[in-house]
Amino acid sequence: MLGIAYDGTDFSGWARQPGRRTVCAVIEDTLSMVLRHDTRLTVAGRTDAGVHASGQVAHTDLPSVPDPNRLARALPSDVRVHSITEAPPGFDARFSAVRRHYAYRVCDRQWSANPLRRHDTVTWPRALDVDAMNDASSLLLGLNNFVAFCRRREGATTIRDLQRLSWARDGDVVTATVSADAFCHSMVRSLVGALLAVGEGRKPAEWPSSLLKAETRPSTITVAPAHGLTLTGVDYPPPDQLAARAEQTRAIRKHF
Repeated sequence: MLGIAYDGTDFSGWARQPGRRTVCAVIEDTLSMVLRHDTRLTVAGRTDAGVHASGQVAHTDLPSVPDPNRLARALPSDVRVHSITEAPPGFDARFSAVRRHYAYRVCDRQWSANPLRRHDTVTWPRALDVDAMNDASSLLLGLNNFVAFCRRREGATTIRDLQRLSWARDGDVVTATVSADAFCHSMVRSLVGALLAVGEGRKPAEWPSSLLKAETRPSTITVAPAHGLTLTGVDYPPPDQLAARAEQTRAIRKHF
């Protein structure tokens, strides 16, 4: 069981892609080199190009536990495996997870944007009304078909249980905290894009939730920039429930 963090700026997302630098490829190749053992990872949640992670989780079978200092020296500076522990029986980084957590950071005062946070904070040109965004967010919670907010993938369900979506202001930075059992492709960034339209007054608070009635993805939703998004954590059930959770999740994915 690996705990992983990375700056997604110079990565083409998590998953391996021919001819592209990806997080998965860098970690797998580095582990394979350090351990002299072919390594393949299963990850809790694949992130898109430019998206960061502070609490990513993956699992793999290793012949031995690598020395963390040696592994850190072998990895590039924009990715770290900050923990390696033996996983409980039945653990699956993807299918055993019960929820994922993300944060999205926006600075709505261009002149005060912190240049040291430019890789993980989006600078927005207009002031945002956090109360309006929270009103709109509350209407999106629960088990819904989020097809309007997802880039459809063949065979993948768009039904998700959105458990938390809230906004908080700290000075000129507005941060969204988002939690769900799982997320579709581009779902968080699409939700954020819709809510930013509410925050700047272009759309009413009821507009994002009205899109839950859609049967296809509308062209009116703008996907928010990738670099404001960070995967902050993944939750798992108690060890004695891991195998059952993985089996249940696989059945749901297969059903949809």
